[in-house]
Amino acid sequence: MSMYRQLWLAIILSTLLAMLGGLVAHTLNARSYLSEQLSFKNTDNAITLALALGQQNANRVTIELAVSALFDSGHYELIRVVDPLGKIIVERIAPANAHAVPEWFVRAFPLSAAPGQAQISSGWNQLGTLTLTSTSRFAYETLWKGVLHLALALALSGLVGGYLGTLILRRLREPLQRVINQANAISERRFVVIDVPDVPELRQLAMAMNSTVTRLKSMFAEEAQRLEVLRISANYDPLTGLANRTFFLAQLLDSLDSEEITGGTLLLVRVADFSRLSERLGAAATNEHLKAFAKVFSQHALRTHGVAARIGDADFALLLPSQAKAQEAAEELLHALVEAGAPLTGNAPTAYIGIGKLQRGQDIADLMAQASHALAAAEAQGVNAIRETDGADEEAMSGSAEATAQLIRRALDQGQVRLAPLPVLDLEGRLMHRECQLELMFDGTDEWQVASHFMQIAAQFQLAPLIDLTAIQLGFEKLRNAPSLAGVSIKLSAPSLSEAGFRPRLLDLIKKNPDLASRLWLELPEAEATQHRSVFPAFVAEIHKTGVRVGLNHFGRDFSQANALHDLGLDFLKVDSSFIRGLQYSADNQVFLKDLASVAHKMGMQVYATGVIDRAELATLGAVGFDGAAGPAVREVS
Repeated sequence: MSMYRQLWLAIILSTLLAMLGGLVAHTLNARSYLSEQLSFKNTDNAITLALALGQQNANRVTIELAVSALFDSGHYELIRVVDPLGKIIVERIAPANAHAVPEWFVRAFPLSAAPGQAQISSGWNQLGTLTLTSTSRFAYETLWKGVLHLALALALSGLVGGYLGTLILRRLREPLQRVINQANAISERRFVVIDVPDVPELRQLAMAMNSTVTRLKSMFAEEAQRLEVLRISANYDPLTGLANRTFFLAQLLDSLDSEEITGGTLLLVRVADFSRLSERLGAAATNEHLKAFAKVFSQHALRTHGVAARIGDADFALLLPSQAKAQEAAEELLHALVEAGAPLTGNAPTAYIGIGKLQRGQDIADLMAQASHALAAAEAQGVNAIRETDGADEEAMSGSAEATAQLIRRALDQGQVRLAPLPVLDLEGRLMHRECQLELMFDGTDEWQVASHFMQIAAQFQLAPLIDLTAIQLGFEKLRNAPSLAGVSIKLSAPSLSEAGFRPRLLDLIKKNPDLASRLWLELPEAEATQHRSVFPAFVAEIHKTGVRVGLNHFGRDFSQANALHDLGLDFLKVDSSFIRGLQYSADNQVFLKDLASVAHKMGMQVYATGVIDRAELATLGAVGFDGAAGPAVREVS
């Protein structure tokens, strides 16, 4: 029972006890008073009637007439006159009539009034003894009305007391609720500071909680800063701050192998006449020239959501997503580079650019060779130039974008969908969950197509939310049909999360399957956490309330602010495969990932590797403290 309910119960019980005690005490006092008054009345009436009969020197008939007349007034239960020898002269007894008050009340509070007695005498002659008992009906009615009036008054006072108690509890509830929310946030691995309430006891509690949260945030911030230093030193060029060759090639290889690839562009850029430029300017000026180039690359990578790298002394690379227009992006980049290098190069050539196009499954050596040939062709012109390889074509799509969108809609409407599972295992080979992606079968074909291949078109025609919701619905069906399955993981796309109507529909779908929610894992794009830091934690917290586990996929590709992890309340991280490729040979990345796993575990998160391609990488993951892995090298134990 909650504290509020206990307080309310205490208020209600204390009010009821006070009302009941006051009511019983009043009733007993009133009953005692009425009993005494009724006894006095019996005595007074008996004496008065006996004197009246004695003064009249009444005989037997007169006595009987007087008693009958008095009894018929209806105010007496018993009038009896007996002669000196004990023989009854006259006796009148009222029949037992129903009271106007409840019978249980009469039995609970009986009135005990003594009957009145008096001697009837004329001179020295004793005529008889009179016994008289007045009716108690009027006394009971008076007592009952008093009880009702008092109960009403006590009820009104109880309502007033309850209202005042409500005001007091409301004043206490808000600051107490803030403390409770803060405690819940800590349990969800989110660390928030609250306003200190005015209530002294709660003020001390809130100050202690805030102090704890501040220390935790400071500790995680220091850990995150150290992680960032390790990440940069392991994967970034120290002079320019761009990705180094090893890290860039790992990301490029991951893009080529990924099932989610929908195309893309590779730009290779070479600084014109770098050796002569170094000899003429000197090392310091040349480094400043390279930094100016790197700044341009960083700006273009940020604007296009690409990856920029320095892959040689004079060579740079820019990996652009599929939606970027290759020729237009290359022209903008070259123009910016020429402006940045103009102070040192003047009218001389500044840079050359070669363009290559990505295709899923393409060999990285072929792609680099094609882009290098285009770069050599641009360099051969002797001026600032851009060349594109003739062999790099975009992956063929059946029909126009609109026709493809119609095929997607039809496949979803007709239920031509399924989930393709990929096992995610712990490092001892036990199944943690199955990572599932949606596949579609288009009309006229018998081949399943991965839905992520068409996500760009789906986003253009607002079909991404429908694809993701369909995948989650199939995930619930899979969980329902396999009670022993540990969990199913579904990747949500960035276009879906960006649509305002998707989140309520997602939560509604989860709430319709409350018994399965604890076995559903949702993987959210890392870019969403970076770009929407103000609302993303609230969204994660809302999903957490349903019991669903939430994490980030491709972690590390875009996320450079690891200290913000403690505000997100995540359950797991899936580290991008670019950090895993060749991990056994990279001591720097091993140190970085080991510290990342340590920090994540302190925050209550699990850490998984993706894209593991050989057993050596898998063995190294155990040394750095990862919880599990997925990829071609991961085999489920039968």
